Amino acid sequence: MAYRRGVGLKLSKSGKQFLNSTTPAHFSPGGALKEGIACILSEGYLDPAVAAGAAAPLAAPARFASTSGRNSKPQQEVIPSRTRGLMGILDRSVSSLATAVGHVEHVYSVAEGAAPPPGTEEVSSSWQRSANKYGVDAVDSRAPRILTPDELKYFREPLDKLIFSGQDEIDQLYKLVRDAGYTVLFCDCSGVAVEHRGDDAQSSCFEYWGTWLGGVWSEEVEGTNGIGTCIVEERPVTVHRNQHFRSRHVNLSCSGAPVFGIDGKLMAVLDVSAIDPELSERAHALTGALTVRSARAIEERFFREQFRREWIIAVAPPEGGVPGMLLAVDSDQRIVGANRVARRSLLLDDRGLRAGISLWTIFERDLDVLRRKDRADIFTRLLLAGSNESRPALVTPPDHATSDPTNIMLHTRPRLDSIDTLLKLPPAAPQAHGGLSAGAMRRVREYVEIHLSKNIDLAALAAVAGLSMHHFARQFKQSSGVTPHHYLTKKRVERAQEMLVETDLSLSEIAYAAGFSDQSHLARHFRYMVGTTPREFRSSQR
Repeated sequence: MAYRRGVGLKLSKSGKQFLNSTTPAHFSPGGALKEGIACILSEGYLDPAVAAGAAAPLAAPARFASTSGRNSKPQQEVIPSRTRGLMGILDRSVSSLATAVGHVEHVYSVAEGAAPPPGTEEVSSSWQRSANKYGVDAVDSRAPRILTPDELKYFREPLDKLIFSGQDEIDQLYKLVRDAGYTVLFCDCSGVAVEHRGDDAQSSCFEYWGTWLGGVWSEEVEGTNGIGTCIVEERPVTVHRNQHFRSRHVNLSCSGAPVFGIDGKLMAVLDVSAIDPELSERAHALTGALTVRSARAIEERFFREQFRREWIIAVAPPEGGVPGMLLAVDSDQRIVGANRVARRSLLLDDRGLRAGISLWTIFERDLDVLRRKDRADIFTRLLLAGSNESRPALVTPPDHATSDPTNIMLHTRPRLDSIDTLLKLPPAAPQAHGGLSAGAMRRVREYVEIHLSKNIDLAALAAVAGLSMHHFARQFKQSSGVTPHHYLTKKRVERAQEMLVETDLSLSEIAYAAGFSDQSHLARHFRYMVGTTPREFRSSQR
């Protein structure tokens, strides 16, 4: 078979013969071992420096000591420990070579139209593009390109605002995956990693594999991978080990999630990557879900920042598991902005938005929704025009006065993931004199229980109660005797106590699950409220 650019695509005849005829048991300090090194080196599966070091002590013929005499027996000399170590390297290299041969055969058989092996169905179309459209060489052992700082600047500058906007989400994602050895890459639409998070102590290793700042991961260059394939297909993509196109990448696991701009077009890809041949597909799938959630949060925050002086209406999807709609509405109640989901669901485009589309051509008129004077979010249901179908919605009033960066971050925080939960709660009851009503307090407590593992701020709690932040804080303390912050910390510590007794999770995992920023944050508040450390508490309960 022939592929573009003369890429051969399968191993050479000598390589196959060597693999089929030679096993680790055949390696001796003589010619077979040197021949094996040369063959593996020619195929690109052993670093030249390693090969050179392996061949040097083997240049001499095999040495055997024997004595004269009819009853004497030849005595084989002990192979030096260095040589044994090099033979171990070759054992692993042959194993890797065998894995690579099988992988390449699968890749090119699928490219020719064969049924994909189990577990690779999701990437089969990408394999076909990689081979037939781009002519990527599955055998090529060269590392992905890493751009220089000067080259990287050209790709990063167009995304500076988005990168700045998404810093918190990128940091939070890395905090969740760093202990598992992942790097976080934020890439532009050409697959260049323009922002990253990773362990600097492992930078040389990550750079070798290309999963570092400046790495180029377009599908056209590297074949099937979480970043490049996500760019082409504009959907979340998880590529685990041998689902990659190039055999060089079969120890990598990566998950990419798209980030769309305010015009609905792909703007960036958020990716987590690990170099771990022992990583299970199930474990990696969990990081894929985290990546998607973080990418959607980056996308929503950026949309809210661009339209923070307009009304923002977040509309829940008709079913779970899919993103919600975001609409920006001006003072004349015309839609001036829509995210990708809203554009596709409501058939909106730039031309229609510039012409001016009234919000009430899509939903039944409800002018009270856009008449609130305070800055608190409004939870409501919007009835689709001409139908009896309603959707949960969260309406955020415009922010005309705030210039403080902290308040801007609070105003533009992502909210789509909380709509369904909040709308299931009963409507607010009239406030009791001297504190929150029983219904409002119940809603706040339920919200805290549901979202305890996430960041909960005063504005969110005030919105649940239907009050401004100032009035909520005062009335909450009148009703409960403590501030909202103290109440929230107490609930987090109680959750940590339960998990310390009922689970075997590490202290850092428990800290994150209970909503603390890290293990030391948990330990400080735990000792203050319980009188002992989390570790001592766990030991006393077992």
